[in-house]
Amino acid sequence: MKKMMTWVIALALIGGVTSCTSCTWNKDNVPSVEVSEYIPKAPDYNDTTMWVTADGDTDGTGADVFYVVSTWEDDWTTEDGRICHYADVWNPKHRARMAELELNKIAAYMSPGNRFFAPFYRHTTIQTFMTNSEDTVYQRTRLSIGDVCKAFDHFQAQRDQSRPLIIAGFSQGGLSVVELLKHISDTTYSQLAAAYVLGYKVTKDDIEACSHIRPAEGETDTGVTICYNTVKDVKYVLPIIAASAICINPVNWRTDDTPATLKDTITITVSPEHHVLVATNYCASEYPPFRGFLNVGDIHSCEPWLYSECLQKNIGVRAKEWRKKSAY
Repeated sequence: MKKMMTWVIALALIGGVTSCTSCTWNKDNVPSVEVSEYIPKAPDYNDTTMWVTADGDTDGTGADVFYVVSTWEDDWTTEDGRICHYADVWNPKHRARMAELELNKIAAYMSPGNRFFAPFYRHTTIQTFMTNSEDTVYQRTRLSIGDVCKAFDHFQAQRDQSRPLIIAGFSQGGLSVVELLKHISDTTYSQLAAAYVLGYKVTKDDIEACSHIRPAEGETDTGVTICYNTVKDVKYVLPIIAASAICINPVNWRTDDTPATLKDTITITVSPEHHVLVATNYCASEYPPFRGFLNVGDIHSCEPWLYSECLQKNIGVRAKEWRKKSAY
């Protein structure tokens, strides 16, 4: 069995430019000139600094979890006055926010029984999503998704591919999971126990464009994509994030409107028409509104936390099912 630290030692990746004059990308993925902008240095995934890892698989029967962090940075300005729309993975403060506010907490429930790997990447700032512009999100996240794909290819080349694979991400990380499913090969897809898109959308176009995106239909199917977004009422669906074509209830693993009880008092029900979860008897006071954009009737910030026990259990269930099927 390979030691964990050997997983981040090979496959040097090509670095990126340190500055650019635009956030607009043409069809060849080359930036075109508009305004002065700063692009941070690309991650080097041979460097262990670029990863949060945890090995909780004591008996070697668990899964390999590849997790993509959400958004933690605002637009910021360099000393020479250039604006940046991306996290800087070489900035210790940026890495610390990703790790301390999300990655370490996610690892605490996803790593027990599994091996957990999460790369730092140049995620796009929150202002990009606050534009509510699909075009802006598409243009700016291409750089971020490129980092995630490079990190995944590095991870995939190092891991024992006889083990089940779990891919998961929250919010912008969920967007990256959708794009990563389009990126992976059929061989890699055959190793997938499940992909978890937490707090982001999977569209009809995504499904039609990618045979690797198969909506989950229950608790135990494998090679599937789990997707959900939570609101207090369907009128609060935020299209830029949650206008999804699929949804499954992570409490009872139903796709119809059969309600499920969570934490004794909260009722979680799928709206089959709007493809979101509706939470009742839940004030969500721990997730206050964010700049009038998030948690305003939607409960975006709750997605990886409210259902953490359900997700932890389900990762184990689907990994075991994958092992059973692969044994035949």
